[in-house]
Amino acid sequence: MKKTSILVVDDDQDLLTAVRILLRPKVKQVIVESNPENILRTLERNVIDLVLLDMNFKSAINTGNEGLFWLGKIKSRYPHVKVVMITAYGAVDLAVRSLKQGASDFIVKPWQNEHLLQTLETIFEETKPIKGREQTILPAIRQDNDLIGRSAIMEDLQYKIDKVAPTDANILILGENGTGKDLIAQALHQRSLRKKQGYIKVDVGALTETLFESELFGYKKGAFTDAREDRQGRFEAANGGTLFLDEIGNINLQQQAKLLSVLQNRQVVPLGSYQPISVDIRLLSATNVPLKALADESRFRKDLIYRINTVEIQVPPLRERGEDIVLLANHFLDFYNRKYHKHMEGFERNAIQKLKTYHFPGNVRELQYSIERAVIMAEQRSIQDNDILFSPIEQAVQESSILREPAYANQSLEEMERHAIQSAIERYNGNISKAARELGLTRAALYRRMEKYNI
Repeated sequence: MKKTSILVVDDDQDLLTAVRILLRPKVKQVIVESNPENILRTLERNVIDLVLLDMNFKSAINTGNEGLFWLGKIKSRYPHVKVVMITAYGAVDLAVRSLKQGASDFIVKPWQNEHLLQTLETIFEETKPIKGREQTILPAIRQDNDLIGRSAIMEDLQYKIDKVAPTDANILILGENGTGKDLIAQALHQRSLRKKQGYIKVDVGALTETLFESELFGYKKGAFTDAREDRQGRFEAANGGTLFLDEIGNINLQQQAKLLSVLQNRQVVPLGSYQPISVDIRLLSATNVPLKALADESRFRKDLIYRINTVEIQVPPLRERGEDIVLLANHFLDFYNRKYHKHMEGFERNAIQKLKTYHFPGNVRELQYSIERAVIMAEQRSIQDNDILFSPIEQAVQESSILREPAYANQSLEEMERHAIQSAIERYNGNISKAARELGLTRAALYRRMEKYNI
């Protein structure tokens, strides 16, 4: 408990004072709050491990609904935070309701101090690893929209985000698919001076030429056949707030020219109109295209790169984040336990080893997929190594890249397929079911191909 931070929420000032005095020598930090409306703001500004939450905040209403309401808010936004409910009305049904909604425990006031301390110690003890297993361990993690990590490379990233977020500088977020560029953008907005204003995201790489203009700049009624009414564009919708343009590296040169004009003039002209509209936005952009490739002027305008890239943030691939792999795996285990009403106790050591040695071409997105599937399919009380299957999509991409290497350049399609099948079978020590799953085939289809190639 010495390393934990606790938030106590109760409208009884005497109780807050007493709990603060009791817990101060036992924990790292005690924050007290009498107004439940400030709970989420406090959690946003501080790293909190546990909330002691009163069930009632209105003297005339003692149903416990207020506490259950705030319990739901806490668990939906900060699922790793433990919550212990406190009330003077120890009805069994109310206790059951709070536990079903995610509370870690329930305590009736007035309580014995020793009982309260024992309750808290038990909760924190349960989050420690037990012999042979890795448990869900999430204290002291900075988290903004699931931006989780304590590796050195993520600490550097967090520092950079904190440094640039309060400014209005345009940010270009670079990184492989699945690394969490969207979450970085949300974290930048949440830590900015515009956080109380709108946050608008547009996947510009998926927009056609016509949709690009109408979606970003809006249109007037009658501008084209289906324009039956005026429509506000995303730039205008984000006025005063943050606009996030995802996959910006995929837009063509003509779209780039139109975007550059808007960014230079800070004005948009809706389709069907000649009247410019001034916009005040903070621009965030993201792409999986390396900056070196963007520097090719036949692909991307350099003047636009300078506009969108006052500061660049490189999001590291998961394979470079070391200890964060297990940290994120535990986070996803906790999330999917609750989503699917499961009670998986953690990861066996062989499962942890499997996660640590895999290179994750699909990054955090692939890890999330693997843990979700494991939670659904696992038959024991903890995740085993054979419960964890990595994405067949990424495996197929990886296999394709192997086949494109110069060593196979002169092989026929049949020879390459034979090699892929042999490699998969060898990788799984002859386990046909696992090899077929990796190749995206049924067992019967794999057997037919093995017979065809005399494998």
